[in-house]
Amino acid sequence: MLEGILRESIDRKSLKTLRRDGYLIANIYAKGFKNIHAAFKENEFIKAVRKKEGLVFPVKVGEEIYNVVIQEYQKEPVTNRLIHVDLKVALPNIVTKYMVPVVIKGIAKGVKDKGVLVISKRRLGVKSTAENLPDAFELDVSDLDVGDSLLVRDIKVNDNIKIIEADRIAVVGVIKAQ
Repeated sequence: MLEGILRESIDRKSLKTLRRDGYLIANIYAKGFKNIHAAFKENEFIKAVRKKEGLVFPVKVGEEIYNVVIQEYQKEPVTNRLIHVDLKVALPNIVTKYMVPVVIKGIAKGVKDKGVLVISKRRLGVKSTAENLPDAFELDVSDLDVGDSLLVRDIKVNDNIKIIEADRIAVVGVIKAQ
């Protein structure tokens, strides 16, 4: 389980000190929940995220254990190093907004015909309870030809999950190479 520390101070000086020591700054929050300012060892956080089996994973901060979902993260633009992450507590039986990743499966027909696969949305916003939350949306692009695309309305979901993106938005498509 990933273990972190509570940040006593949230000023710039202590933030720089933590980053210099190899910590990743994190905010843990939920509706009706007091925000927690935490820090995790950067390498341990990356390893834990790569090993996790689902979208929800446990973290321990201080003496408390929270089941969280990565809501947003920020990277250093030059070095591409992870510098900040927002973690949302997955509270049971409460409908909340989450960001669910999109996973592409297969090779599109249009790519073989000199097309280019364009992924417009890497994550989709959904409203769901933590129990019904999918780990990812798997989209099979094998049938896509040049000029074809998969829209949000083409994604099949359970009745317990509501995608909050507009249904006309393209998630993935194949365009003609120039």
